[in-house]
Amino acid sequence: MKKKQLVLMDHDGGVDDYLATMLLLTMEHIELLGVVVTPADCYIPAAVSATRKIIDLMGFSHIPVAESTVRGINPFPRLYRRDSLIVDYLPILNQQDFLTTPLVAKSGQNFMVQILQNAPEPVTLMVTGPLTTVATALEIAPEIEDKIDQIIWMGGALNVPGNVEKSLEAGQDGSAEWNVYWDAISVAKVWKTKIKIIMCPLDLTNNVPVTLDLVQKMGKQRQYPLSDLAGQCYALVVPQDYYFWDVLATAYLGKPEFYELRAWETEIITSGLSQGRTKIVKDGRIIYAMDKVDKQAFYNYILQQWQR
Repeated sequence: MKKKQLVLMDHDGGVDDYLATMLLLTMEHIELLGVVVTPADCYIPAAVSATRKIIDLMGFSHIPVAESTVRGINPFPRLYRRDSLIVDYLPILNQQDFLTTPLVAKSGQNFMVQILQNAPEPVTLMVTGPLTTVATALEIAPEIEDKIDQIIWMGGALNVPGNVEKSLEAGQDGSAEWNVYWDAISVAKVWKTKIKIIMCPLDLTNNVPVTLDLVQKMGKQRQYPLSDLAGQCYALVVPQDYYFWDVLATAYLGKPEFYELRAWETEIITSGLSQGRTKIVKDGRIIYAMDKVDKQAFYNYILQQWQR
């Protein structure tokens, strides 16, 4: 039997974070050691609750969930965070009277330290929110750097504008991506490590939208609970411009052959009008960005994975 890949998930409670977690749990070659919820694009009690309900629904109640207590610099808009409250109340997630998936007593950052210290081999961190919990865990126990095999991260914008709108955020030039902007200082700290970083930037996600056609296909297979839940989640957001941010990043762990990577030399801007920008610079920190993806193969893959 092929050895499973050890993964620790760190998400921040947006709609696509839950869907990314669901997708990860369908991957039979992955051993998910736990899920950390970072209090960024969510209201944390609802996000933790929804995460535990999803894990219960999928039959993985042995996987622990931990609540990170880190704080960012630039809060996500309340309208974005409200989605966590809605997902937590979806009927499909509220069929049981109690939760079985355990909530860890210690903070998410300390749980991350514990998981990495005790892991028998290096672990992949699948991060779909800001990198603050990771940076904090590295500050608590610097030796865990050697226990991180790689970080797969949805974040950054390299050669396209960011998604932090100037009209909403005063003193911004529009170059920042939200998962960097929430706490660019922590991202810069992770950039100083030697950990391999594979980014799924806006450059790629901008080309992979959530379409009405795809949501309708989920509806046609709603006899499968995961498709039903995914369709309900996407129904919340499909009226606006919405993309496969976290799900596209996470699918890399399942089907890396769908993607092409490209190396870039970069730095993180931590202050001024470009705070939160991932800038390409000569002799900068080398990262690997998901540059291209077989979009139709990706769409087919997620529809297939949610037929469970």
